[in-house]
Amino acid sequence: MDRSLRLAQQPDADALLSRSPLAALTGMLLDQQVPMEWAFTGPYTVATRLDRDDLDAHEIAAYDPEAFVALFSEKPAVHRYPGSMAKRVQQLCQYVVEHYDGDASAVWSDAADGRELLERLNALPGFGKQKAQIFLALLGKQFGVRPPGWREAAGPYGEEGSHRSVADITGPESLEQVRAYKQKMKQAAKKASAKPGKA
Repeated sequence: MDRSLRLAQQPDADALLSRSPLAALTGMLLDQQVPMEWAFTGPYTVATRLDRDDLDAHEIAAYDPEAFVALFSEKPAVHRYPGSMAKRVQQLCQYVVEHYDGDASAVWSDAADGRELLERLNALPGFGKQKAQIFLALLGKQFGVRPPGWREAAGPYGEEGSHRSVADITGPESLEQVRAYKQKMKQAAKKASAKPGKA
């Protein structure tokens, strides 16, 4: 991972995301119902509170669940829902330990093609299809992880030149473009649900 990510918009947090596969996965997991920068700063906050310079899947998997929730809940909280998200991060780490011997990069390092990679990401706790596709697009666009068919597997998030998701954010300007796109989608969804007879 030699790419310099700009997802947290905070140098130390972004440096951790750039060098740590588990931090990048954890940031993606936390990216829901909070601003993206808050979500992707989370792994750095957790590492700092554990007094580590990286996240360790074995350590987090074995951590006392109540103590881990307390660590998430300390002010400023790691997430808007610290209890449930602490549990999800532990489940993710337990899965990585069980299936990949604690090495998060093994989730994608030897995937034969885009479809297999999408299946592996989709199987991770807390990753639905959309989250899996966005992370697959992030791997392809910013980490150079490009098994055959990765763009197709990532769906619309894999499109070149798009500004749909975190996969397309490389700095403040592209962050604004992605925000504008999401806003547009929200408004379109609102309009559609307001029309009589439309779901």
